[in-house]
Amino acid sequence: MHEYMKDDAYIENLFRRVAFKDDQQAFKELFFEFYPSLCVYAESITGCKETGEDLVQDAFMKIWRDRKKIEITSSFRNFLITIVKNTCLDYLRKQSLQQNYTEKKKHLFVFPDSPEEIYTLKELKELISRALDKLPENIRQAFEMNRFKDMTYNDIAEKMEISPKTVESYISKALVVLRIELKEYFPLLLLCYRFFV
Repeated sequence: MHEYMKDDAYIENLFRRVAFKDDQQAFKELFFEFYPSLCVYAESITGCKETGEDLVQDAFMKIWRDRKKIEITSSFRNFLITIVKNTCLDYLRKQSLQQNYTEKKKHLFVFPDSPEEIYTLKELKELISRALDKLPENIRQAFEMNRFKDMTYNDIAEKMEISPKTVESYISKALVVLRIELKEYFPLLLLCYRFFV
């Protein structure tokens, strides 16, 4: 099943190794785990892919530099999102793009610090479920079999009595619809799910 990238317990353990043991290999693993999706998020704030990539790298450098002092109150994933968001907003301020910054801030998906407010995996699944319900039945079935049950296009084609090419078309259409329906939550979903990539 294309669910978590890595479970939270594993991620928290990696960060503990970084913070308490100066474990460079654990830091490298955290970087490669989150870097691609955080770049998408940073680009959505700055409007520039290259700038977003640079700022995510800056954020990771800050984490390594301050690893002994960092206190995480919710989860490492949410901490990462917050530090990247703040790094991007600091950049926009320094670039004197105040008007643009103000407009972008209105549309930012805010990741609250309070654990009670943070979207849980269950809530994310409910968002996805509601979006899937809007798909035609055959497209939804094909998508769920592929993304949730790890069935191949050929297996799905045989089960649904259609061609593998049709299955591929169904999956592509489903992804387009889901990305549109869930665009407000897309950066967060990228951090938690592989099947949106």
